[in-house]
Amino acid sequence: MLRFALLLITTLVAAPLFAAGYADNPAAQAVIAELVEEEGFDAESLNAILADAERQESILKAIARPAEKTKPWYDYRKIFVTEKRENQGVEFYNEHREALLRAETELGVPAEIIVAIIGVETYYGRITGSYHVLDALSTLAFDYPKRSPFFTSELKHFLILTRDQNVDPRDPKGSYAGAMGYGQFMPSSYRHYAIDFDGDGKTDIWNNPVDAIGSVANYFKAHGWRTGQPVVSAAVLAEGVDLEVFESGLKPELTLAQLKDKGVTAYRNLPEDTPVTPLAFEGAAGWEYWLGLHNFYVITRYNHSAMYAMSVYQLSQNLARRFAQ
Repeated sequence: MLRFALLLITTLVAAPLFAAGYADNPAAQAVIAELVEEEGFDAESLNAILADAERQESILKAIARPAEKTKPWYDYRKIFVTEKRENQGVEFYNEHREALLRAETELGVPAEIIVAIIGVETYYGRITGSYHVLDALSTLAFDYPKRSPFFTSELKHFLILTRDQNVDPRDPKGSYAGAMGYGQFMPSSYRHYAIDFDGDGKTDIWNNPVDAIGSVANYFKAHGWRTGQPVVSAAVLAEGVDLEVFESGLKPELTLAQLKDKGVTAYRNLPEDTPVTPLAFEGAAGWEYWLGLHNFYVITRYNHSAMYAMSVYQLSQNLARRFAQ
């Protein structure tokens, strides 16, 4: 019994030497050194912050199986294009109509697109994530080699952001990837595109839906949204068309004239020099074929997934019909 008690005391005394934090991680020390030199941070404070960052195994499991890579379109669509999400989108629009219409006027992005983004991302602010952002970004920066450079950069942006916003970096919560607030901005996007849309002197997309509305619209404007232009067109296929053309990525690089030579035309009446992205989705009743236009590509800048962009677009169209009633 005495031997067990001594072992327990020894373990408790030694525990701090084996803390779960990242302060002693060489890559974390490199981040600290860069922030001290480039941004004027205090090294001791950063060491204390990263000592509190904890590795989360559930984050590593989650990032290895995103829905865009594991679900076919007919299942993926059912998550986001639903009557419940549509009804709550109408409620969000009615509550924030003034800010949404102002975003349309000042930034040129339709209210239904802004509402659809916030609806798909967080159920209109209801589900913004339960992971501590510090844990998420540290775990992915230092224990996910595949994308370590990206998440290391985002961790640096997060530490700068929370300092500038006078927020304890241990407090904010978000997604397993470190996305935050109503629109699930990554820290770099928060710093570059979030705006103070209600004029209160603060840029808060964690808690302020008006700032979130303006920030989502500003993100779309900055990425080249073209006001009044269409997003997609249904594709019309000639018999025997080579379907490999629908594996050409997200960026619209083929013109309608080039696709016509391959047996694919647009249902919409569009100029032949219009660049498009051929898209194929596995629907419940068979494959669906679409042509993504420039604005579709802009939606994919928010999330680099064709299924995500199509979900946002289709939800936005349902919302637009409801807003007009």
